[in-house]
Amino acid sequence: MDPRALIDDWLREDDPEKLQELRERADRVRAERVGDEVHLRGLIDFGNLCRRNCLYCGLRAGNRELPRFRMSPEEILDCARAAADFGYGTVVLQAGEDETMSAAWLAEVIRGIKDRFALAVTISVGERPFEDYRKWREAGADRLLLKFETSDPELYARIHPAKPGLPTRIELLKAGREMGYEIGSGVMIGLPGQTYQSLADDLMLFHELDLDMIGSGPFIPNPDTPLGKEALANPPTDPDQVPASSEMTLKVIALTRLLCPQANLPATTALSTLEQGSYLQGLRAGANVIMPQVSPPRFRELYRIYPGAPPLAPEEVFRSVMRDLQAAGRRPGRGPGGRLREKPPA
Repeated sequence: MDPRALIDDWLREDDPEKLQELRERADRVRAERVGDEVHLRGLIDFGNLCRRNCLYCGLRAGNRELPRFRMSPEEILDCARAAADFGYGTVVLQAGEDETMSAAWLAEVIRGIKDRFALAVTISVGERPFEDYRKWREAGADRLLLKFETSDPELYARIHPAKPGLPTRIELLKAGREMGYEIGSGVMIGLPGQTYQSLADDLMLFHELDLDMIGSGPFIPNPDTPLGKEALANPPTDPDQVPASSEMTLKVIALTRLLCPQANLPATTALSTLEQGSYLQGLRAGANVIMPQVSPPRFRELYRIYPGAPPLAPEEVFRSVMRDLQAAGRRPGRGPGGRLREKPPA
């Protein structure tokens, strides 16, 4: 049977017993291939300036109601220090596509982190020239996280207006691997206009790109965006429209684990925002990564990609994550927690 057709069938499956079997199978593969450690990546949302006008994102340039910020290097280092103190193995430097941020500025921030702390550094700053990513790799960045959001070119063009002169996200991911980065990507589940077949294509692309980390979460409508307003005003009626639900997200996590058994898979923040306890469900469906916030609440509340609960202090987030790990019978990972690759046969 065509793998895409098989994935499509699973995405449409609604039998609770079959879906429980799918999640349990994925969790067994997770245990066999990446173990019981849950790697913790401290998220630092260091800026919300953005030149793009993506229809789904609250950071879009057209959102005039959002106060803009970029942390200072010292504030970013304070967040990295907190991550190190909590025992996290990685920090994720995440921001909008800020055209006022020079590559040299971020390179110095990366060097500062690497000089002071035993942390891996992931950068998630969107589409930039190849040369910028080379500079950040030379400064010590370990991983590149760039979600392609959907593999459907028509849907992508509709929600993500192009910026002429920049490489595509797939081109950047491939180039990043050549530069020595671990590469991570992912999609939004339940985007208006996303079909089951296009989501099946997304899952196949995860496998074809041989991604090191794959983070997929539900589409959460933001009323400050065109796509969010449309979704809230016009609930979907097309039977081929993928629902933006926690159940569908758990299906995608489980299927991704089966397709990409060695990849690092987070139980995403969006999943936990959609439904209380979903972090824990994600860990039981094949996930092995959590990305706790280490940004101060005063900055976090301005990083409004989608609406959510009031932000917690990093210490409260840490305690909540530890409770989830204990409930799942899992233990926090040690060290940077890079992808485990099988050794080739002798």
